[in-house]
Amino acid sequence: MEDEESRAKKLFLSYHGSHSRMYREGDLDEYKGYNIPREVEIEWCEEFVMKHAKELSIRNWDAALNLEALSRNFQDSSILEKIVSFAARNTMSADSLVKLMYAESMIRIIQACKKAISRDQLFEACKVTVLLLESIMSGPLVLDPGHELSQASITDKKALNSRALKGINEIRGLLN
Repeated sequence: MEDEESRAKKLFLSYHGSHSRMYREGDLDEYKGYNIPREVEIEWCEEFVMKHAKELSIRNWDAALNLEALSRNFQDSSILEKIVSFAARNTMSADSLVKLMYAESMIRIIQACKKAISRDQLFEACKVTVLLLESIMSGPLVLDPGHELSQASITDKKALNSRALKGINEIRGLLN
């Protein structure tokens, strides 16, 4: 039984909890065969959030991208709380690309979790996101070694500012 549950957990988390992705890849029947209750899936998602929240970093974006992917299938305020808390503490002094990546991830997480968060959480997340985006627009273009604008399909400061402005407009839409 333990082997089956660990296989089911591995499958579930490799698809970030998405049954539709499991179906497209041909793994849903196997997963359904394990008869995992929804409560167990929620427990796995909570463990996933805690694990990846501890791995958040301005050097490696995988944890943020994993949290973002999970938020599409597991709408929980803790995902947003963790990434907003990290961004508020650690990204204000980061380079321009890191700020943009975190801001855009937070926007997508807010969109995914909007129904699961309080109005105060929404305002706090939007405030931190807008601060990041405004600092991109008002400051010089700064890139740490190893970060290239092409990683985000951006060519110059003007394109970076355009993406930041687009993010601010998305935040306005979320608040209305």
